[in-house]
Amino acid sequence: MKIYVDADACPVVKIVEKVAKRHSVEVILLCDTNHILHSDYSGVITVSAGADAVDIALVNICRRGDIVVTQDYGVAAMALGRGAYCIHQSGRIYNDNNIESMLNERYMAKKARMASSKNHLKGPKKRTDEDDKRFEAAFEKLVEEAKAENVLDFTRHG
Repeated sequence: MKIYVDADACPVVKIVEKVAKRHSVEVILLCDTNHILHSDYSGVITVSAGADAVDIALVNICRRGDIVVTQDYGVAAMALGRGAYCIHQSGRIYNDNNIESMLNERYMAKKARMASSKNHLKGPKKRTDEDDKRFEAAFEKLVEEAKAENVLDFTRHG
């Protein structure tokens, strides 16, 4: 099991690394050449800048039982299709029961923006300590679940 982070402008990298260290799980940060990252704990994969380059690389390398941290619903949907666990930086867990409605909401919001003469967005709200605590609690629980499932899977197939 590895943890892959869609790390371009990801506000929870340090929290991911802290939880991963406690569980001795490898972390790989993926970014493009516009967001050079360095980490004392995580591996870093830098891909060429371009539309969806990081997303495509992440989906191609994640495997069943891995954890993917991304705010992109499309990336989450593809990673779920590969058998990975997925979590949003808000702490919301993506799963087969909610991903379709999330993709539909994203589509409808984009459609509404395109129909409006006001195509600009406000941008995200400022991240709070509560946001970080909520993410850390959800991520900790997800790592524990993934580790337990991987052990069961290994004993069944190993």
